[in-house]
Amino acid sequence: MRYIDLFAGAGGLSEGFIREGFIPIAHVEMNNEACFTIKTRLAYYFLKENHQLDIYKNYLLGKITREDLYSYLPKYILNSVINTEISDQTIDGIFEQIDTLNQNQAVDLIIGGPPCQAYSVIGRARDKNKMVGDKRNHLFLQYANFLEKYQPKMFVFENVTGLISAGNGNYLKEMAEKFTSLGYHVNIHLDKSKNNEKVDIFNTANYGVLQNRQRVIIVGHKEQLSLQFHLPTFEMPTTKYNIKEDLLSDLPILQQNEVKKIVAYTQKATDYQMATCLRDINFDFTTQHIARPHNNRDLEIYKIAIELWLNERKRLNYANLREDLKTHKNQDVFQNRFQVVNPFGVCHTVVAHISCDGHYYIYPDLAQIRSISVREAARIQSFPDNFFFEGSRTSVFKQIGNAVPPMFAQQIAKAIKKALKPELLDNEKSRIGTIQEFTFA
Repeated sequence: MRYIDLFAGAGGLSEGFIREGFIPIAHVEMNNEACFTIKTRLAYYFLKENHQLDIYKNYLLGKITREDLYSYLPKYILNSVINTEISDQTIDGIFEQIDTLNQNQAVDLIIGGPPCQAYSVIGRARDKNKMVGDKRNHLFLQYANFLEKYQPKMFVFENVTGLISAGNGNYLKEMAEKFTSLGYHVNIHLDKSKNNEKVDIFNTANYGVLQNRQRVIIVGHKEQLSLQFHLPTFEMPTTKYNIKEDLLSDLPILQQNEVKKIVAYTQKATDYQMATCLRDINFDFTTQHIARPHNNRDLEIYKIAIELWLNERKRLNYANLREDLKTHKNQDVFQNRFQVVNPFGVCHTVVAHISCDGHYYIYPDLAQIRSISVREAARIQSFPDNFFFEGSRTSVFKQIGNAVPPMFAQQIAKAIKKALKPELLDNEKSRIGTIQEFTFA
């Protein structure tokens, strides 16, 4: 089963589909560093399946360069990552690149979601124009152009819950009309009580991810296909596990502004880490345990916030801080701008703003007063420890915050595979694809 990933970001959504045997035809992404992240991940899969994982390990350990790593990859894999913004001016060129890669083979699936800032409630609150007139509002039309061109059996469109209310619900209505006009049945339906469009909301905490992250997932399938899509609850309820003991306990102590590019684990893997493949038995180390620097004022605020949460289970209200610690005149908005990660349960939503500062993601330990590290953020997003992010610390945090948690993506992929399998059996022998099969010679 072959797919195209649009607005691919760091490849979190794609990671879930590759794990389930789907074959990537192309990833299209405008951010240069995110494209390098995808290429490096494809290198991991290619080398693993060719029994050359030591080459990938040597790259993580800094023994070879990125250019050296990529030299082991066939050109078609490198060329499959298309570093281009999707627009009216570029789309024909992107089609041409994909057609060269695909060589007239069927496209079973298109996945992806346009940048969410235009739809998010916070994004609209911060923008003086409330995102009215932002070109990103209509990127779903570019997504639809790919559906029209390649006619996949199914598609997966991911975005924030703010999509439901954006433009007073008109964008969601436009999406339903557009996708339907292209011959797809979609899980968007009319809410008769409110006379507007309605779509299902999914919380990643119900699918194995230790994070409360609500997202809209629009799934469409060709109307002539009798497909049943159902996203089941994850077999391992996250209520059994928590951030402190099950997710982060094996990472070494880290202080603010400390950089540990390579770290050995401090204890054996937890049951949760092994069951969810966060830890890899082929690796005795992980990477990018990197903390950002903080000034003394912020460190004092962090300490107050940590003590309040650990001792009283209360969140810090910015308005209640001492006056000498306040820097914002407006104390009525975003009073929870300093927030500690809950060590006793699941984390609150990780968003791209983590690239700007760490105030909303304070590590819950008085022995290491800081915001969470790159690796800790990646784990909260369910990225495995062998996943390496390319780019500056700021870029990497943004890639992580924008990503679809791979563990959640894998549950979507399982449901899509179950829905598609009967139709695929009518056309070809059922098989589980791998990155090694991604060849068009």
